[in-house]
Amino acid sequence: MDTKKKKKKISPYMVFSTIVIILLAIAFAFPLYWILTGSFKTQISINSTTPEWWPSEWVMTNYDKLFSRQKSPLWEFAVPFSSHFSADGKDIIWWAGPQVPAAVRWLINTVFMAVASMILTCITAAMAGYALAKKRFVGRKLLFTLIVCAMALPKQVILIPLLREMSSLNLYNTIWAVIFPIVGWPFGVFLMKQFSEGIPTEMLEAARIDGANPVQMFFRIKLPYLLSVQGPSLVTDFVKNVNNFNVIYLLTQGVFVTQNQALAQSNAKEIDLLVTWLFRLTQDYYNYKMAAVLGIMVFIVCAVFTVVCFHFINKKEATFS
Repeated sequence: MDTKKKKKKISPYMVFSTIVIILLAIAFAFPLYWILTGSFKTQISINSTTPEWWPSEWVMTNYDKLFSRQKSPLWEFAVPFSSHFSADGKDIIWWAGPQVPAAVRWLINTVFMAVASMILTCITAAMAGYALAKKRFVGRKLLFTLIVCAMALPKQVILIPLLREMSSLNLYNTIWAVIFPIVGWPFGVFLMKQFSEGIPTEMLEAARIDGANPVQMFFRIKLPYLLSVQGPSLVTDFVKNVNNFNVIYLLTQGVFVTQNQALAQSNAKEIDLLVTWLFRLTQDYYNYKMAAVLGIMVFIVCAVFTVVCFHFINKKEATFS
């Protein structure tokens, strides 16, 4: 028996594919590198016409200003529909949280918006997808056809109707105006319908024999199974919600001026999210160094959620395997 290990032959295709992968990795990592180094640059380096690939002077003033100088309430709960009978036309705040750095407030706004819309989208899409896949009722094929047709409709086409609808519901310039339009996601229903067809019928029958009612079957069998197979889509949905600039900016770009002076100095508003604040800093105030810090925060939020989500998915896959 020959004990010598045979060297694996390196083919031209392997060399070419390795080079392509390395170039793609550099292309994807460079924006993150540029934002990270930009957050530590001085104002002169940021605005220099000659790119500074490596900061000549590392400063922490951007982070100090973001997390120490600007304060806002951690949360604010208003009396429902109080803007209709208040003297100044604004909501009446009945409970405000402690003062924290403004960036923390916008970070919580962003995470709450993305997580709430993702959870609502997942639950509603799972319910609709399962009904279309496993239930038999009149008009099922027609309804699924309409959902598929809605997938081909560009989101930009319905932005104006969304604005009018949110305005008529008195939700314009609120975070709920961003969450509710995202929940109706035809592509999510389409995916859930396809995945629901893979749920073993024997498993559902066994649960029904054991006395499980439809609600228990959905939350203990159907939904965990769908989450285990749709994990990558959840990550994509979360990141899309965080960076869904068209809907976020159009539905939260209110024209009102905040009464909080510390908040006003931060060039942000009560309902700002990280992406809208980032855009305002770069487009209106040319504050690129502060925008770089916000870009790092957006990346950290998306990266942490991705790691947690895939850890949860791996546990669920082990349960159903």
